[in-house]
Amino acid sequence: MSWHGASDASPSARIAALLPSLQRGERKVADAILADRDSTVERTAQDLADAVGVGRTTVIRAAQSLGYEGYPQLRVALAQELATESMPLEEGDGTMVGAVRAGVGRFAARLSNTVAALNEDDMLRFLQLLDRSQRVLVIANGLSGALGIDLVLRLNSAGRPAEMLPDALSQQISARQLGAGSLCVVVSGSGANRATLDGMRAARASGANIVAITSFARSAVAEIADVTLVVPPINDTFQDELIHTSRAAMMLVLEQLVEQFIAYRGERGREAQATSVSLLGGILE
Repeated sequence: MSWHGASDASPSARIAALLPSLQRGERKVADAILADRDSTVERTAQDLADAVGVGRTTVIRAAQSLGYEGYPQLRVALAQELATESMPLEEGDGTMVGAVRAGVGRFAARLSNTVAALNEDDMLRFLQLLDRSQRVLVIANGLSGALGIDLVLRLNSAGRPAEMLPDALSQQISARQLGAGSLCVVVSGSGANRATLDGMRAARASGANIVAITSFARSAVAEIADVTLVVPPINDTFQDELIHTSRAAMMLVLEQLVEQFIAYRGERGREAQATSVSLLGGILE
């Protein structure tokens, strides 16, 4: 699988989204690039190949899989990425508040990567399915469960009735009964949760359309879905994503997807939003 996201996406964002889908040799090259981006800028393709223990052609293929014409273009992109990161981030002052402030700063510095893999065609297809489907079932488990609940609440407030059931078995039963003309929206950071995959297979067997929102361009959920919206993780590698899991970036993107849905529906979306605001106003003192 190669890069199909934004042309100005940074090399780090591309690697984070594509790493699990790369061939073994290409993954070694990508890991080496992330481990020492400064040195990579100075290395030729042969230098990097020798350092990693692969052939020069593997380095070139890795660069092309990341969406570059060749390795020289990757080096230029890395240099540009490093230049934009030249401003030092706050390291903290030894206090707990300082540590939190520094962590938020590191997150904010990489936040633009979270939309780097989105493209217009997939976004439009998702909004069309969301608008036209008879039923919308959201499936999310594990650490993505809270995101699924939040998405359902936002969709209902936007005038698009959606449902999410609390346990995996109930999700499978409901998914199996969706049928053609319905939509299953899957939220899965790792793209590998077994309960989520079982629910997706049930939705597929019913004839429903499936949209996956996940962190990696190639994953088990992406292979089953009709449309995949990739939100690259803030962390550099799949292993880091599992150990230091953050769903904050994906939550932000989900919020914006609902905003785009409201805009896509035009007057219907604005009326639904106004109704929700009116009801909220009525319960506030």
